[in-house]
Formats: sequence, structure tokens, C-alpha cells
Amino acid sequence: MSEPASISAGIAERYATAIFEIAKENNNLDGLETGINDLVAALADSADLRDLLSSPVVSRAEQEAAIAAVADKMGLDPVLKNSLGLMAQKRRLFVVPQLLTALREALAEARGEVTADVASAKALTKTQMEKLSKTLSANVGKTVTINATVDESLIGGLVVKVGSKMIDTSIRSKLNSLQNAMKEVG
Repeated sequence: MSEPASISAGIAERYATAIFEIAKENNNLDGLETGINDLVAALADSADLRDLLSSPVVSRAEQEAAIAAVADKMGLDPVLKNSLGLMAQKRRLFVVPQLLTALREALAEARGEVTADVASAKALTKTQMEKLSKTLSANVGKTVTINATVDESLIGGLVVKVGSKMIDTSIRSKLNSLQNAMKEVG
């Protein structure tokens, strides 16, 4: 990870931890999750909001006023709204996307869930997804949510990432292994 990216991730983690702990103390994790989902959707839909978060041209006061207006309009949880205001005062709004990711991970951890990133050569059917989810849940010991993507370069098989573990059963990786073995022989 590059240095600026690791600094941003560190800032986001600290804010996420504080926001999560306050929401947990207030027994409002559901409200926090709703706010997170609303913010993720708003960031995906609005280029203006993304520009507001990352633009160095916008002053602190303007950022704070704008993010407070957005939070009010969206009806965000007070903890999340106040945190965004503080982040605007400190010129830290550029880490909001990483903050939202960290908060989602903290919520999933609190519920005993884990997300598995699965890449396959073809789109998985609903039955295949359910079977894979059950198998992964049995191995991991937590409820597994699958984030499926299609990567046609795999030729066949799957690449599954759960936390820091990766299982690569793709034909591409088997062909690469065979190619390396052939190079060693010859």
C-alpha cells in the first residue's frame, strides 16, 4: 500500500472505530447501518457530493455547511452527522469512502458475518451461490456473504477470498502452475 493510501486508511479506521463504539453504546447500530447505506448510495449517485468531499478548493466552513445540509436532508443518525461535521472541520472528508467501508466491516464483524469475494469465469447461479455460502460458512464458522464478480480470464473454476485467505481453483492458475513446472524441467 502506498504511504498516502495507508495514511488515509489509518484516519478512516480511527474515525470508524469511534463512530462504531458510540453507536454501539447508544444501541443504534441499525440507524448507523441505514446511514451508511444511504451515504454509499448518495456517493455513487452524486458527482457533486464526491467533488465536495475531495475538493481542496472548497473551504472548511463551506464543506462543513454543505455536509451538514446533506446529512440533515438525508436524515442521518446524529453520531454520523456530527462525525462528518468534525471531519469537515479537520479537512478529513476525503476519507469518507474508506470510512464507510471500515464501518460496514465493523458492523459485519459485530453480527458475526464475513464477506467472501468470489471471482468466477461465468456468473454463478443462485443454487451455486447458496451451496458456496454454506460450504464457506461451515469452514469459517461465521455467516458468509458472497460478493460475486465475473472474470472471464479465469477460463473456469473460482477464486475465493475470505479475509486474508485466498483459494484459487481457477483453470488459469492451474495452467500457470503447469507452465512453471514445464519451465523447471526443460
